Amino acid sequence: MLRFFIHYGIHFIGPVIIAALFYRNNFWKSLLILEAGILIDIDHLWANPIFDPNRCSINFHLFHQYYFIIFYIALLFYKPTRIFGIALLVHILADITDCLLM
Repeated sequence: MLRFFIHYGIHFIGPVIIAALFYRNNFWKSLLILEAGILIDIDHLWANPIFDPNRCSINFHLFHQYYFIIFYIALLFYKPTRIFGIALLVHILADITDCLLM
């Protein structure tokens, strides 16, 4: 149960904290982008079963592969794409935390 709250807390509360601390002037727009980072979970639809609570997403699902994570990090270095990189890396951080807590 703790694993569930930590995982989804990072997914949904983490973006609120980031938007409040770093994007206060555009809070709602930034929050929407940061929360949309969860959309990379669309790759779960290609897995069988779609959801497995005992499966680590990192390096299993397509958009959770290491080479995609490197791309998400690269997004941080160009200001117009930085918030998208942050959104995707918050998602990856949540999933890494979930894997570590298994």
